[in-house]
Order: sequence, then structure tokens, then C-alpha cells
Amino acid sequence: MKTIVVYYSNKGSNRYLAEKISKSLSCEIEEIKPRLNIFLLFLMNIHLGIRSMKHDVKEYDKVILCGPIWMGKLIPPLRSFINKYFRQINKLIFVTCCGSTYAKKDEKFGHGLVFKEVENILKDKCIFYQAFPIGLVLPDDKREDTDAFMKTHLNDENFKGEILERFEDFIQQLNKVSILNI
Repeated sequence: MKTIVVYYSNKGSNRYLAEKISKSLSCEIEEIKPRLNIFLLFLMNIHLGIRSMKHDVKEYDKVILCGPIWMGKLIPPLRSFINKYFRQINKLIFVTCCGSTYAKKDEKFGHGLVFKEVENILKDKCIFYQAFPIGLVLPDDKREDTDAFMKTHLNDENFKGEILERFEDFIQQLNKVSILNI
């Protein structure tokens, strides 16, 4: 099964995560590059699209799309990738490093709502979702601290403990999906 990791990252956590996935699976990786990378416009859901990918997406059995979720929304660069390459995507796995917790995933700003949105767009093409809440790298007393998680970024020093365990489980699940040829 031929796999590529495609990612967008504003602050670096999703880049870090995408690179770890790519390395763990020994697969290609490519960054999504917006035509204009203006954060404020993204928050207002204004987007001028993305640049064309260097890799031919249709040549891959699976695309692992990795990127942030902001305020419970599928951000414009990720939405543009899905819309632009919808017909070329065979199977998609959506992964995010985000601020929402597992306990609040279905609330207004939760990652579960974005997972449902991606599933509604891609239907049976989307085969798996995984969130890595940034709070997993914070001490227990800081996990609900908005300032702490806004200032925290994934890196080699903090990618340990619960988040590393979840990552290793995720990679094992992806390998099972590959074995089953889903």
C-alpha cells in the first residue's frame, strides 16, 4: 500500500506530528501551501486556495491528512485540499494535533465535530480519524489552561508519556489497516 502524509501546520505541532508519522511509516510527505497564509483570513473562513501538490495524490492508496483544528472548525487549507483533490483521494486518514480534549470532542469547539464534517464530505473514502490533544503533553494541572496549551508545541522533549503511547497505538492501527488493505 502506497501512502503519503499531507499536512498543514501554522505553529509547528502538526508538522512535527506529520513528520513522525511519515518517518514511522517510511512514506512520502508533503506540505499544503496556501496561496496566501494569513491567519486572520482563515479565522474568517476566507481562503484563496492552495498551491498544487508536487506529488500526484491519485497514485497513493492512502492519504494521511494532518492539520490543526481551530475553534472546532475544519480550517481552510485542509478544506481546500479535500475539495481540490476529492476525486483523486482513494482513502483518507485524518489526523490532528488540536486543543480540544477527548472528553470535550463533541462540544462546540471539539475535534469530533470536524471528524464528522470530514466524513460527510468524503463519505467512505475517510477510513480513520485520530486526535492528539496538545493537553496530553501538559501537566495535569495545566490541561485546562488555555494559555498553556496555546503556548505549547509538540517537540522531542515533550512527546512522551500518554501522547507517545497514543501515537504508538495509532501507528499500530495504521499498520493493521494496511494489512487489511482497507
